[in-house]
Amino acid sequence: MSVSNPTLITFVIYIAAMVLIGLMAYRSTNNLSDYILGGRSLGSVVTALSAGASDMSGWLLMGLPGAIYMSGLSESWIAIGLIIGAYLNWLFVAGRLRVQTEHNGDALTLPDYFASRFEDKSGLLRIISAVVILVFFTIYCASGIVAGARLFESTFGMSYETALWAGAAATIAYTFVGGFLAVSWTDTVQATLMIFALLLTPIIVLLATGGIDTTFLAIEAQDPSNFDMLKNTTFIGIISLMGWGLGYFGQPHILARFMAADSVKSIANARRISMTWMILCLGGTVAVGFFGIAYFSANPDLAAPVTENHERVFIELAKILFNPWVAGVLLSAILAAVMSTLSCQLLVCSSALTEDFYKTFLRKSASQVELVWVGRAMVLVVALIAIALAANPENRVLGLVSYAWAGFGAAFGPVVLISVIWKDMTRNGALAGILVGAITVIVWKHFELLGLYEIIPGFIFASLAIYIVSKLGSPTHGMLQRFAAAEADFRLNK
Repeated sequence: MSVSNPTLITFVIYIAAMVLIGLMAYRSTNNLSDYILGGRSLGSVVTALSAGASDMSGWLLMGLPGAIYMSGLSESWIAIGLIIGAYLNWLFVAGRLRVQTEHNGDALTLPDYFASRFEDKSGLLRIISAVVILVFFTIYCASGIVAGARLFESTFGMSYETALWAGAAATIAYTFVGGFLAVSWTDTVQATLMIFALLLTPIIVLLATGGIDTTFLAIEAQDPSNFDMLKNTTFIGIISLMGWGLGYFGQPHILARFMAADSVKSIANARRISMTWMILCLGGTVAVGFFGIAYFSANPDLAAPVTENHERVFIELAKILFNPWVAGVLLSAILAAVMSTLSCQLLVCSSALTEDFYKTFLRKSASQVELVWVGRAMVLVVALIAIALAANPENRVLGLVSYAWAGFGAAFGPVVLISVIWKDMTRNGALAGILVGAITVIVWKHFELLGLYEIIPGFIFASLAIYIVSKLGSPTHGMLQRFAAAEADFRLNK
Protein backbone atom coordinates (compact mmCIF):
# COMPACT_ATOMS: atom_id res chain seq x y z
CA MET A 1 0.00 0.00 0.00
CA SER A 2 1.60 3.25 -1.14
CA VAL A 3 1.64 6.23 1.20
CA SER A 4 0.64 8.41 -1.77
CA ASN A 5 -2.51 6.34 -2.28
CA PRO A 6 -5.16 9.07 -2.88
CA THR A 7 -7.86 7.04 -1.12
CA LEU A 8 -5.67 6.64 1.97
CA ILE A 9 -4.84 10.37 2.02
CA THR A 10 -8.57 11.22 1.66
CA PHE A 11 -9.44 8.91 4.54
CA VAL A 12 -6.74 10.40 6.76
CA ILE A 13 -7.90 13.97 6.03
CA TYR A 14 -11.52 12.99 6.66
CA ILE A 15 -10.75 11.24 9.97
CA ALA A 16 -8.53 14.14 11.10
CA ALA A 17 -11.41 16.55 10.39
CA MET A 18 -13.79 14.46 12.51
CA VAL A 19 -11.35 14.39 15.44
CA LEU A 20 -10.84 18.17 15.09
CA ILE A 21 -14.61 18.66 15.36
CA GLY A 22 -14.46 16.54 18.52
CA LEU A 23 -11.84 18.88 20.00
CA MET A 24 -14.00 21.92 19.12
CA ALA A 25 -17.00 20.29 20.85
CA TYR A 26 -14.81 19.60 23.91
CA ARG A 27 -14.62 23.35 24.55
CA SER A 28 -18.45 23.53 24.67
CA THR A 29 -18.86 20.58 27.03
CA ASN A 30 -19.12 21.82 30.62
CA ASN A 31 -21.60 19.45 32.29
CA LEU A 32 -23.38 16.10 31.84
CA SER A 33 -26.28 17.68 29.94
CA ASP A 34 -23.75 19.07 27.44
CA TYR A 35 -22.01 15.69 27.12
CA ILE A 36 -25.21 13.61 26.77
CA LEU A 37 -27.59 16.03 24.96
CA GLY A 38 -25.44 18.97 23.88
CA GLY A 39 -27.25 21.22 26.37
CA ARG A 40 -30.40 20.94 24.21
CA SER A 41 -28.90 23.40 21.75
CA LEU A 42 -29.26 21.76 18.32
CA GLY A 43 -30.80 23.86 15.57
CA SER A 44 -33.13 22.39 12.95
CA VAL A 45 -30.42 21.57 10.36
CA VAL A 46 -28.14 19.75 12.80
CA THR A 47 -31.12 17.99 14.44
CA ALA A 48 -32.38 16.82 11.03
CA LEU A 49 -29.09 15.65 9.53
CA SER A 50 -27.84 14.15 12.78
CA ALA A 51 -31.05 12.11 13.14
CA GLY A 52 -30.67 10.88 9.56
CA ALA A 53 -26.98 10.04 9.73
CA SER A 54 -27.26 8.27 13.09
CA ASP A 55 -30.03 6.11 11.60
CA MET A 56 -28.42 5.11 8.31
CA SER A 57 -25.39 2.90 8.92
CA GLY A 58 -23.17 1.08 6.40
CA TRP A 59 -26.35 -0.75 5.35
CA LEU A 60 -27.30 2.33 3.29
CA LEU A 61 -24.22 2.14 1.05
CA MET A 62 -23.52 -1.59 1.14
CA GLY A 63 -26.46 -3.77 2.20
CA LEU A 64 -29.36 -2.15 0.32
CA PRO A 65 -27.52 -1.46 -3.00
CA GLY A 66 -26.32 -5.09 -2.89
CA ALA A 67 -29.86 -6.41 -2.35
CA ILE A 68 -31.23 -4.29 -5.23
CA TYR A 69 -28.34 -5.43 -7.48
CA MET A 70 -29.15 -9.07 -6.77
CA SER A 71 -32.96 -9.02 -6.84
CA GLY A 72 -34.16 -5.79 -8.47
CA LEU A 73 -36.82 -3.35 -7.27
CA SER A 74 -38.67 -5.93 -5.14
CA GLU A 75 -36.09 -5.24 -2.41
CA SER A 76 -37.13 -1.58 -2.20
CA TRP A 77 -40.18 -2.21 0.02
CA ILE A 78 -37.96 -1.81 3.06
CA ALA A 79 -37.03 1.72 1.92
CA ILE A 80 -40.72 2.62 1.55
CA GLY A 81 -41.44 1.27 5.05
CA LEU A 82 -38.54 3.24 6.54
CA ILE A 83 -39.64 6.50 4.92
CA ILE A 84 -43.22 6.13 6.25
CA GLY A 85 -42.00 5.14 9.73
CA ALA A 86 -39.50 7.99 9.96
CA TYR A 87 -42.10 10.55 8.85
CA LEU A 88 -44.65 9.37 11.44
CA ASN A 89 -41.95 9.43 14.13
CA TRP A 90 -41.12 13.07 13.30
CA LEU A 91 -44.83 13.95 13.14
CA PHE A 92 -46.14 12.33 16.34
CA VAL A 93 -43.13 11.81 18.62
CA ALA A 94 -40.38 14.37 17.93
CA GLY A 95 -41.93 17.61 19.23
CA ARG A 96 -43.91 15.98 22.03
CA LEU A 97 -40.89 14.03 23.31
CA ARG A 98 -38.85 17.25 23.30
CA VAL A 99 -41.29 18.98 25.68
CA GLN A 100 -42.21 15.88 27.72
CA THR A 101 -38.57 15.20 28.62
CA GLU A 102 -38.13 18.83 29.66
CA HIS A 103 -41.28 18.82 31.82
CA ASN A 104 -40.37 15.45 33.37
CA GLY A 105 -37.26 16.29 35.36
CA ASP A 106 -35.32 17.61 32.34
CA ALA A 107 -34.65 13.95 31.46
CA LEU A 108 -31.39 13.31 29.56
CA THR A 109 -31.94 9.65 28.59
CA LEU A 110 -34.91 7.43 27.74
CA PRO A 111 -34.71 5.47 31.05
CA ASP A 112 -34.49 8.85 32.84
CA TYR A 113 -37.62 10.02 30.99
CA PHE A 114 -39.55 6.82 31.76
CA ALA A 115 -38.66 7.03 35.47
CA SER A 116 -39.77 10.69 35.71
CA ARG A 117 -42.83 10.45 33.46
CA PHE A 118 -44.27 7.53 35.46
CA GLU A 119 -42.94 8.50 38.91
CA ASP A 120 -41.11 5.18 39.26
CA LYS A 121 -39.62 5.38 42.75
CA SER A 122 -38.53 1.70 42.72
CA GLY A 123 -35.98 2.25 39.94
CA LEU A 124 -37.24 -0.91 38.20
CA LEU A 125 -38.38 0.88 35.03
CA ARG A 126 -35.05 2.72 34.79
CA ILE A 127 -32.97 -0.43 35.33
CA ILE A 128 -34.89 -2.65 32.88
CA SER A 129 -34.84 -0.02 30.10
CA ALA A 130 -31.14 0.76 30.69
CA VAL A 131 -30.27 -2.96 30.55
CA VAL A 132 -32.21 -3.33 27.26
CA ILE A 133 -30.20 -0.40 25.84
CA LEU A 134 -26.85 -1.77 27.00
CA VAL A 135 -27.41 -5.33 25.74
CA PHE A 136 -28.72 -4.41 22.28
CA PHE A 137 -26.45 -1.43 21.67
CA THR A 138 -23.22 -3.16 22.69
CA ILE A 139 -24.01 -5.79 20.05
CA TYR A 140 -24.96 -3.02 17.58
CA CYS A 141 -21.61 -1.31 18.27
CA ALA A 142 -19.79 -4.57 17.56
CA SER A 143 -21.51 -4.84 14.17
CA GLY A 144 -20.51 -1.24 13.33
CA ILE A 145 -16.89 -1.97 14.23
CA VAL A 146 -16.98 -5.08 12.00
CA ALA A 147 -18.37 -3.00 9.10
CA GLY A 148 -15.63 -0.38 9.54
CA ALA A 149 -12.98 -3.08 9.76
CA ARG A 150 -14.17 -4.74 6.56
CA LEU A 151 -14.08 -1.39 4.75
CA PHE A 152 -10.46 -0.76 5.83
CA GLU A 153 -9.55 -4.37 5.11
CA SER A 154 -10.90 -4.32 1.53
CA THR A 155 -9.77 -0.76 0.70
CA PHE A 156 -6.22 -0.88 2.07
CA GLY A 157 -5.41 -4.60 2.22
CA MET A 158 -4.91 -4.50 6.01
CA SER A 159 -5.21 -7.59 8.17
CA TYR A 160 -8.60 -7.85 9.89
CA GLU A 161 -7.02 -7.29 13.33
CA THR A 162 -5.32 -4.04 12.24
CA ALA A 163 -8.42 -2.86 10.37
CA LEU A 164 -10.53 -3.48 13.49
CA TRP A 165 -8.58 -0.91 15.52
CA ALA A 166 -8.04 1.51 12.61
CA GLY A 167 -11.76 1.62 11.87
CA ALA A 168 -12.82 2.08 15.50
CA ALA A 169 -10.11 4.44 16.79
CA ALA A 170 -11.28 7.70 15.20
CA THR A 171 -14.93 7.22 16.20
CA ILE A 172 -13.95 6.41 19.78
CA ALA A 173 -11.64 9.44 19.88
CA TYR A 174 -14.15 12.13 18.89
CA THR A 175 -17.01 10.58 20.90
CA PHE A 176 -14.75 10.34 23.98
CA VAL A 177 -13.56 13.93 23.74
CA GLY A 178 -16.56 15.88 22.48
CA GLY A 179 -19.62 13.85 23.52
CA PHE A 180 -23.02 14.65 22.02
CA LEU A 181 -22.02 17.89 20.29
CA ALA A 182 -19.09 16.17 18.56
CA VAL A 183 -21.35 13.31 17.49
CA SER A 184 -24.05 15.69 16.20
CA TRP A 185 -21.68 18.06 14.39
CA THR A 186 -19.77 15.18 12.77
CA ASP A 187 -23.12 13.56 11.86
CA THR A 188 -24.01 16.72 9.94
CA VAL A 189 -20.77 16.56 7.93
CA GLN A 190 -21.24 12.81 7.41
CA ALA A 191 -24.86 13.23 6.26
CA THR A 192 -23.69 15.80 3.69
CA LEU A 193 -20.99 13.42 2.45
CA MET A 194 -23.47 10.53 2.20
CA ILE A 195 -26.03 12.45 0.14
CA PHE A 196 -23.27 13.80 -2.16
CA ALA A 197 -22.07 10.24 -2.81
CA LEU A 198 -25.56 8.83 -3.33
CA LEU A 199 -26.68 11.54 -5.76
CA LEU A 200 -23.45 11.73 -7.78
CA THR A 201 -22.76 8.01 -8.20
CA PRO A 202 -26.02 6.94 -9.95
CA ILE A 203 -25.77 9.94 -12.32
CA ILE A 204 -22.24 8.94 -13.37
CA VAL A 205 -23.29 5.25 -13.72
CA LEU A 206 -26.17 6.38 -15.98
CA LEU A 207 -23.77 8.36 -18.17
CA ALA A 208 -21.36 5.40 -18.31
CA THR A 209 -24.12 3.03 -19.44
CA GLY A 210 -25.48 5.35 -22.16
CA GLY A 211 -28.38 7.18 -20.49
CA ILE A 212 -31.71 6.16 -18.98
CA ASP A 213 -33.21 4.36 -22.01
CA THR A 214 -30.09 2.28 -22.69
CA THR A 215 -29.67 1.49 -19.00
CA PHE A 216 -33.28 0.33 -18.57
CA LEU A 217 -33.04 -1.82 -21.72
CA ALA A 218 -29.86 -3.44 -20.40
CA ILE A 219 -31.50 -4.14 -17.02
CA GLU A 220 -34.56 -5.62 -18.77
CA ALA A 221 -32.35 -7.75 -21.04
CA GLN A 222 -30.55 -9.13 -18.01
CA ASP A 223 -33.86 -10.09 -16.33
CA PRO A 224 -37.25 -8.43 -17.06
CA SER A 225 -38.44 -9.23 -13.53
CA ASN A 226 -35.90 -6.73 -12.12
CA PHE A 227 -38.62 -4.09 -12.62
CA ASP A 228 -41.30 -6.15 -10.85
CA MET A 229 -41.94 -4.77 -7.33
CA LEU A 230 -43.77 -8.02 -6.48
CA LYS A 231 -41.06 -10.42 -7.72
CA ASN A 232 -40.60 -13.39 -5.35
CA THR A 233 -42.66 -11.60 -2.69
CA THR A 234 -45.67 -12.56 -0.61
CA PHE A 235 -48.15 -10.42 1.30
CA ILE A 236 -46.44 -11.35 4.58
CA GLY A 237 -43.03 -10.64 3.01
CA ILE A 238 -44.06 -7.12 1.95
CA ILE A 239 -45.68 -6.41 5.34
CA SER A 240 -42.50 -7.64 7.06
CA LEU A 241 -40.29 -5.31 5.00
CA MET A 242 -42.65 -2.37 5.53
CA GLY A 243 -42.71 -3.23 9.24
CA TRP A 244 -39.13 -1.97 9.58
CA GLY A 245 -40.65 1.51 9.77
CA LEU A 246 -42.18 0.70 13.17
CA GLY A 247 -38.68 0.51 14.61
CA TYR A 248 -38.20 4.28 14.51
CA PHE A 249 -40.46 4.96 17.50
CA GLY A 250 -38.07 3.06 19.80
CA GLN A 251 -34.51 3.80 18.64
CA PRO A 252 -32.75 5.61 21.53
CA HIS A 253 -30.03 7.18 19.34
CA ILE A 254 -32.62 8.78 17.02
CA LEU A 255 -34.96 9.84 19.86
CA ALA A 256 -31.99 11.55 21.57
CA ARG A 257 -31.82 13.98 18.61
CA PHE A 258 -35.41 15.03 19.24
CA MET A 259 -34.68 15.53 22.94
CA ALA A 260 -31.63 17.70 22.08
CA ALA A 261 -33.39 20.15 19.72
CA ASP A 262 -33.14 23.74 20.90
CA SER A 263 -36.95 24.16 20.84
CA VAL A 264 -40.18 22.63 19.56
CA LYS A 265 -40.25 25.35 16.88
CA SER A 266 -37.15 23.77 15.28
CA ILE A 267 -38.83 20.37 14.88
CA ALA A 268 -41.13 21.13 11.91
CA ASN A 269 -38.28 22.53 9.83
CA ALA A 270 -36.01 19.67 10.93
CA ARG A 271 -38.67 17.17 9.81
CA ARG A 272 -38.77 18.67 6.30
CA ILE A 273 -34.98 18.70 6.00
CA SER A 274 -34.55 15.19 7.41
CA MET A 275 -37.25 13.60 5.23
CA THR A 276 -35.90 15.28 2.08
CA TRP A 277 -32.41 14.01 2.94
CA MET A 278 -33.72 10.51 3.66
CA ILE A 279 -35.82 10.19 0.49
CA LEU A 280 -32.93 11.42 -1.70
CA CYS A 281 -30.44 9.08 0.01
CA LEU A 282 -32.67 6.01 -0.22
CA GLY A 283 -33.55 6.86 -3.83
CA GLY A 284 -29.85 7.18 -4.64
CA THR A 285 -29.12 3.89 -2.89
CA VAL A 286 -31.77 2.03 -4.89
CA ALA A 287 -30.50 3.69 -8.11
CA VAL A 288 -26.87 2.65 -7.44
CA GLY A 289 -27.84 -1.01 -7.06
CA PHE A 290 -30.33 -0.93 -9.95
CA PHE A 291 -28.10 0.88 -12.46
CA GLY A 292 -25.21 -1.32 -11.35
CA ILE A 293 -27.04 -4.26 -12.96
CA ALA A 294 -26.73 -2.55 -16.35
CA TYR A 295 -23.11 -1.46 -15.83
CA PHE A 296 -21.74 -4.86 -14.83
CA SER A 297 -23.78 -6.75 -17.45
CA ALA A 298 -22.12 -4.45 -20.05
CA ASN A 299 -18.69 -4.87 -18.38
CA PRO A 300 -18.55 -8.52 -17.23
CA ASP A 301 -14.72 -8.41 -17.02
CA LEU A 302 -15.07 -5.93 -14.11
CA ALA A 303 -17.86 -7.79 -12.31
CA ALA A 304 -15.84 -10.43 -10.39
CA PRO A 305 -15.65 -8.57 -7.02
CA VAL A 306 -19.39 -7.78 -7.14
CA THR A 307 -20.27 -11.34 -8.17
CA GLU A 308 -18.27 -12.60 -5.21
CA ASN A 309 -19.90 -10.12 -2.78
CA HIS A 310 -22.85 -8.10 -4.11
CA GLU A 311 -22.58 -5.65 -1.18
CA ARG A 312 -19.45 -4.25 -2.88
CA VAL A 313 -21.45 -2.78 -5.79
CA PHE A 314 -21.14 0.85 -4.57
CA ILE A 315 -17.43 0.41 -3.68
CA GLU A 316 -16.56 -1.07 -7.09
CA LEU A 317 -18.53 1.56 -9.06
CA ALA A 318 -16.78 4.34 -7.11
CA LYS A 319 -13.35 2.83 -7.79
CA ILE A 320 -13.97 2.17 -11.49
CA LEU A 321 -15.82 5.32 -12.58
CA PHE A 322 -14.13 8.08 -10.59
CA ASN A 323 -10.76 9.76 -10.31
CA PRO A 324 -8.93 8.15 -7.30
CA TRP A 325 -9.29 11.38 -5.28
CA VAL A 326 -13.05 11.57 -5.88
CA ALA A 327 -13.32 7.82 -5.25
CA GLY A 328 -11.61 8.41 -1.91
CA VAL A 329 -14.28 10.98 -0.99
CA LEU A 330 -17.08 8.62 -2.07
CA LEU A 331 -15.62 5.70 -0.12
CA SER A 332 -15.31 8.02 2.88
CA ALA A 333 -19.12 8.20 2.72
CA ILE A 334 -19.26 4.51 3.71
CA LEU A 335 -16.94 5.26 6.61
CA ALA A 336 -19.17 8.25 7.46
CA ALA A 337 -22.26 6.02 7.54
CA VAL A 338 -20.53 3.52 9.83
CA MET A 339 -18.96 6.17 12.12
CA SER A 340 -22.11 8.28 12.48
CA THR A 341 -24.16 5.32 13.73
CA LEU A 342 -21.40 3.81 15.87
CA SER A 343 -20.66 7.11 17.65
CA CYS A 344 -24.36 7.56 18.55
CA GLN A 345 -24.57 4.01 19.89
CA LEU A 346 -21.43 4.44 22.01
CA LEU A 347 -22.80 7.67 23.47
CA VAL A 348 -26.24 6.21 24.27
CA CYS A 349 -24.57 3.28 26.12
CA SER A 350 -22.29 5.72 27.97
CA SER A 351 -25.32 7.86 28.90
CA ALA A 352 -27.22 4.86 30.27
CA LEU A 353 -24.26 3.76 32.39
CA THR A 354 -23.51 7.28 33.67
CA GLU A 355 -26.96 8.81 34.17
CA ASP A 356 -29.03 5.69 34.90
CA PHE A 357 -26.60 3.62 36.98
CA TYR A 358 -23.64 5.65 38.29
CA LYS A 359 -25.44 8.91 39.11
CA THR A 360 -28.72 7.31 40.22
CA PHE A 361 -27.47 4.40 42.31
CA LEU A 362 -23.78 4.94 43.12
CA ARG A 363 -22.92 8.66 43.37
CA LYS A 364 -25.97 10.90 43.71
CA SER A 365 -23.73 13.73 44.87
CA ALA A 366 -21.25 13.46 41.97
CA SER A 367 -20.14 16.79 40.48
CA GLN A 368 -20.81 17.66 36.83
CA VAL A 369 -17.09 17.41 35.99
CA GLU A 370 -16.93 13.96 37.57
CA LEU A 371 -20.01 12.80 35.64
CA VAL A 372 -18.58 14.00 32.30
CA TRP A 373 -15.36 12.05 32.92
CA VAL A 374 -17.31 8.97 33.99
CA GLY A 375 -19.27 9.34 30.74
CA ARG A 376 -16.00 9.44 28.80
CA ALA A 377 -14.70 6.39 30.67
CA MET A 378 -17.90 4.50 29.83
CA VAL A 379 -17.42 5.26 26.11
CA LEU A 380 -14.06 3.46 26.35
CA VAL A 381 -15.50 0.53 28.34
CA VAL A 382 -18.36 -0.07 25.88
CA ALA A 383 -16.01 0.37 22.89
CA LEU A 384 -13.54 -2.18 24.24
CA ILE A 385 -16.31 -4.72 24.89
CA ALA A 386 -17.66 -4.12 21.36
CA ILE A 387 -14.17 -4.56 19.87
CA ALA A 388 -13.78 -7.81 21.82
CA LEU A 389 -17.10 -9.04 20.40
CA ALA A 390 -16.06 -7.93 16.92
CA ALA A 391 -12.62 -9.59 17.11
CA ASN A 392 -14.18 -12.67 15.54
CA PRO A 393 -16.41 -11.32 12.74
CA GLU A 394 -18.15 -14.70 12.53
CA ASN A 395 -19.06 -14.60 16.22
CA ARG A 396 -22.67 -15.70 16.52
CA VAL A 397 -23.50 -12.82 18.85
CA LEU A 398 -23.46 -10.54 15.81
CA GLY A 399 -26.39 -12.51 14.46
CA LEU A 400 -28.45 -10.83 17.18
CA VAL A 401 -28.09 -7.54 15.30
CA SER A 402 -30.69 -8.78 12.82
CA TYR A 403 -33.33 -8.33 15.48
CA ALA A 404 -31.79 -5.61 17.66
CA TRP A 405 -33.77 -3.07 15.56
CA ALA A 406 -36.90 -5.10 16.24
CA GLY A 407 -35.98 -5.40 19.93
CA PHE A 408 -35.76 -1.62 20.38
CA GLY A 409 -38.76 -1.00 18.14
CA ALA A 410 -41.05 -3.37 20.06
CA ALA A 411 -39.69 -2.81 23.61
CA PHE A 412 -39.48 1.01 23.51
CA GLY A 413 -41.53 2.08 20.47
CA PRO A 414 -45.05 1.64 21.89
CA VAL A 415 -43.97 2.99 25.31
CA VAL A 416 -42.49 6.17 23.80
CA LEU A 417 -45.32 6.73 21.30
CA ILE A 418 -48.19 6.11 23.75
CA SER A 419 -46.48 8.00 26.61
CA VAL A 420 -46.44 11.24 24.61
CA ILE A 421 -50.01 11.02 23.27
CA TRP A 422 -52.04 9.32 26.06
CA LYS A 423 -52.28 10.96 29.46
CA ASP A 424 -53.72 7.89 31.22
CA MET A 425 -50.72 5.60 30.65
CA THR A 426 -49.31 4.25 33.94
CA ARG A 427 -45.97 3.01 35.28
CA ASN A 428 -47.15 -0.62 35.28
CA GLY A 429 -48.40 -0.17 31.72
CA ALA A 430 -44.94 1.04 30.66
CA LEU A 431 -43.25 -1.90 32.41
CA ALA A 432 -45.64 -4.35 30.75
CA GLY A 433 -45.03 -2.76 27.34
CA ILE A 434 -41.24 -3.02 27.56
CA LEU A 435 -41.29 -6.62 28.81
CA VAL A 436 -44.01 -7.90 26.45
CA GLY A 437 -42.38 -6.17 23.44
CA ALA A 438 -38.90 -7.55 24.14
CA ILE A 439 -40.10 -11.08 25.01
CA THR A 440 -42.38 -11.27 21.94
CA VAL A 441 -39.49 -10.34 19.63
CA ILE A 442 -37.20 -12.98 21.14
CA VAL A 443 -39.82 -15.77 21.14
CA TRP A 444 -41.17 -14.90 17.67
CA LYS A 445 -37.66 -14.80 16.21
CA HIS A 446 -36.76 -18.14 17.80
CA PHE A 447 -39.77 -19.97 16.37
CA GLU A 448 -39.92 -17.91 13.12
CA LEU A 449 -43.72 -17.89 13.30
CA LEU A 450 -45.65 -17.29 10.03
CA GLY A 451 -42.47 -15.91 8.41
CA LEU A 452 -43.53 -12.50 9.79
CA TYR A 453 -40.90 -9.97 10.92
CA GLU A 454 -40.91 -10.10 14.72
CA ILE A 455 -41.23 -6.33 15.20
CA ILE A 456 -44.87 -6.41 14.02
CA PRO A 457 -46.32 -8.82 16.61
CA GLY A 458 -43.94 -7.33 19.21
CA PHE A 459 -45.26 -3.80 18.58
CA ILE A 460 -48.92 -4.91 18.55
CA PHE A 461 -48.70 -7.04 21.72
CA ALA A 462 -46.70 -4.38 23.59
CA SER A 463 -49.30 -1.73 22.69
CA LEU A 464 -52.13 -3.98 23.90
CA ALA A 465 -50.24 -4.70 27.13
CA ILE A 466 -49.74 -0.98 27.78
CA TYR A 467 -53.44 -0.23 27.23
CA ILE A 468 -54.83 -3.16 29.25
CA VAL A 469 -52.45 -2.82 32.22
CA SER A 470 -52.82 0.99 32.30
CA LYS A 471 -56.63 0.59 32.41
CA LEU A 472 -56.24 -1.59 35.53
CA GLY A 473 -54.73 1.36 37.40
CA SER A 474 -54.70 5.13 37.11
CA PRO A 475 -52.03 7.85 36.76
CA THR A 476 -51.25 10.11 39.72
CA HIS A 477 -52.35 13.73 39.86
CA GLY A 478 -48.72 14.82 39.33
CA MET A 479 -48.38 12.69 36.18
CA LEU A 480 -51.57 14.18 34.74
CA GLN A 481 -50.46 17.73 35.59
CA ARG A 482 -47.03 17.35 33.94
CA PHE A 483 -48.55 15.70 30.86
CA ALA A 484 -51.09 18.52 30.46
CA ALA A 485 -48.42 21.21 30.91
CA ALA A 486 -46.11 19.55 28.33
CA GLU A 487 -48.96 19.08 25.83
CA ALA A 488 -50.00 22.74 26.24
CA ASP A 489 -46.36 23.78 25.71
CA PHE A 490 -46.19 21.64 22.57
CA ARG A 491 -49.40 23.05 21.07
CA LEU A 492 -48.39 26.62 21.86
CA ASN A 493 -44.94 26.37 20.26
CA LYS A 494 -45.20 23.82 17.46
